[in-house]
Amino acid sequence: MSQSMGANRWKRFDDWDDRALRLDTFAIEDPENGFSAFHGAADPKPDLGIKGKRVTSMDGVAAEDFDLIDAFIATYHIDPDIAEEAMAIPSNQLARMLVDMNVPRTELTRLARGLTPAKLAETVAQMNAMEIAFAYSKMRARQTPGNQAHVTNAKDDPLQLAADAAIAVALGFDEIETTMRVARNSWSNALACCVGSAVGRSGTLFQCSSEEAEELEIGMAGFTSYAETVSVYGTESAFVDGDDTPWSKAWLAAAYASRGIKMRCTSGAAAELLMGFHESKSLLYLEARCLCLQRGMGSQGTQNGGIDGAPLASSIPGGVREIMAENLVAVWLDLECASGNDARHSESDMRVAAKVLPFLIGGSDLICSGFGSILKYDNSFNPSSFNGEELEEFLVLQRDFEADGGLTAVEDARALELRRRAIDALSFVLRDLGLAEATEIMKRSVAVASGSNDTESFAPRDVALISDKIQGNGVDVLDVIRSLHRGGFKAEAENLLFLVKLRVSGDYLQTSAIVRDGRVISAINDPNEYDGPGSGYRLTDKRREELAAIRNVLNREEVLRAEAASEMGEAKAIRYQSMGPATPGTAKNQIVVGVSPGFGTKIFRTLAGHRLSAVLKALKSGIERGGGTMRLVRFWHTADTSFLGLSAARLSGSGVGIGLQSKGTAVVHQKDRLPHNNLELFSNAPVTTLEHYEKMGFNATCYAGNELPEPVVVPTRGEALGARFHARVALTYAIETALTEDDASPEDLELAFLEPGP
Repeated sequence: MSQSMGANRWKRFDDWDDRALRLDTFAIEDPENGFSAFHGAADPKPDLGIKGKRVTSMDGVAAEDFDLIDAFIATYHIDPDIAEEAMAIPSNQLARMLVDMNVPRTELTRLARGLTPAKLAETVAQMNAMEIAFAYSKMRARQTPGNQAHVTNAKDDPLQLAADAAIAVALGFDEIETTMRVARNSWSNALACCVGSAVGRSGTLFQCSSEEAEELEIGMAGFTSYAETVSVYGTESAFVDGDDTPWSKAWLAAAYASRGIKMRCTSGAAAELLMGFHESKSLLYLEARCLCLQRGMGSQGTQNGGIDGAPLASSIPGGVREIMAENLVAVWLDLECASGNDARHSESDMRVAAKVLPFLIGGSDLICSGFGSILKYDNSFNPSSFNGEELEEFLVLQRDFEADGGLTAVEDARALELRRRAIDALSFVLRDLGLAEATEIMKRSVAVASGSNDTESFAPRDVALISDKIQGNGVDVLDVIRSLHRGGFKAEAENLLFLVKLRVSGDYLQTSAIVRDGRVISAINDPNEYDGPGSGYRLTDKRREELAAIRNVLNREEVLRAEAASEMGEAKAIRYQSMGPATPGTAKNQIVVGVSPGFGTKIFRTLAGHRLSAVLKALKSGIERGGGTMRLVRFWHTADTSFLGLSAARLSGSGVGIGLQSKGTAVVHQKDRLPHNNLELFSNAPVTTLEHYEKMGFNATCYAGNELPEPVVVPTRGEALGARFHARVALTYAIETALTEDDASPEDLELAFLEPGP
């Protein structure tokens, strides 16, 4: 091949190289080095030895050789009264039980108490992605789905945190979580989100993710109501590297719970691989160990499903299926599951949406353990699967599948009202407690800001000083409640006090507990009772209406209002005069343009925004350039493009006609052809230009003269024109067809162009 013919490469690969997927990196399966989702080089076979209710061996390891993880699981997870029965069931039978709607969830969670990590992993590894998703939907603890938000910003700006927290609450997030770019700012972030989360409604749980000891202090001060940063690992070396043990983590979990703070642990595939302590074991087996640890610790639940290791897990063959499988193990063990979908595992929007879809459709206690309710660059946890940029797309996914992802759209004016309220409330507290003074310029800039790049607020040094004062002055949640009440923010004060009362009662320490409409719902009073179609969680009519209420929704009245606004302009540009019933023409150079019933009567612009008068002017110009004359006929018996064109051709003296719908779709037709076998079709009305219409008119005269012109090609750039316009098309066409009359005679129209212009 000569050089002039180009490089020795199919150019499609250039197109692929330009897509976001090329920014992802993938790893080969390498079990010896830990790169294995399901079958590690050193994964043990499941077995269990018990003597006198004491575990003597587990998964190929004798009791005297147990590491600290084995010892903890054997002592606190394995139930010797169930173990013999559970371990005797073949793994493939357990897998079938998980997907059998006739086997109750309670029976499976009972058996899980006697299963070793290797047995749990071996069972779920046999299931394909669809089976895992179905089993997860059946096995999750709470029936009603929920969601959790990240609320952070690049400046650790307290005013923006308060405003964004209020928006997260309004969107319906059951929990919100913050962290900081500068560790010293933790107390300021906690106060800001605590106040913001009390705006609009009560009961949204809040946590501040920081160093564990300080996080517990912040919780003791009453600012936070849950924690999920108690990290556990699947290898002893990973624990030791963090200066921890299962016992120290269990103690920390108990410390949170003793102070009324809901808590769950965090683990996830690839954590040990990232830390270099994988022991040549699969992601799933190591995660099964983590989850058995968490159950043994008495944790309410788990933040699970890849988490920070999700990008690494998903780089391995089967890694996303493994993330699903570990979530299934979590709910099988009867843990609340915040099912990951937080760390963005890919640059590909398609991969991101595919990963979350099983949990959106099947439901989860918390579908995302950190949905970035803020913009990507403001997400201090690193970008989530979904962030502020994609939030509306998630709302539309809910609507598409009629699946409850826990969120509800917020109207524009309401959002601004809530942001201002949160900013005012926090500003008063900061001033009242002698912490800082927010200026009006700061408050105005934050209220309308999409992200921290748009704000003029506290400098980083000021935020650090606020944080130091909160901690140094011993400010706690009761001080904040009193301050809010003094400032006239009584609803917010009552909302915060409501959460404090819940902490005293301990009601939300139940598995899978969230607060909805002023009451705790959990696995206790809202258990997942799926036993087949029609059971389990189902949308109420009210909730279905909420999911459907997104932006950019058209209806017939809106289309007609928009057209009425265009009618005045058309009245100045063109006049139509009915000349009575249309009869067949005789002039050989005549081209009949057949228009639909609503053309110029109800509809006045094409989908591309062209005035119909301008389209007719362009067609007339093209026809006359080809030596023809244009005759305009309105048809009342049809609004279909093909039949408009064929009917026009049968009335045309030349036997050639143009069918033109008011939305701009057009055909060139000939009288002896089948209805849908036209000469040229112009279906992409949204991208059809006036020049195309002019050329269409010219080509019609060529066909009338038995010539074969160069067909008009309306180019596209691959736009999803259907997604943009089909709703409007259907509504417009419905208006047109409502005007049709069976067997109605066509009428000749005389037109006069009154003014130039598009």
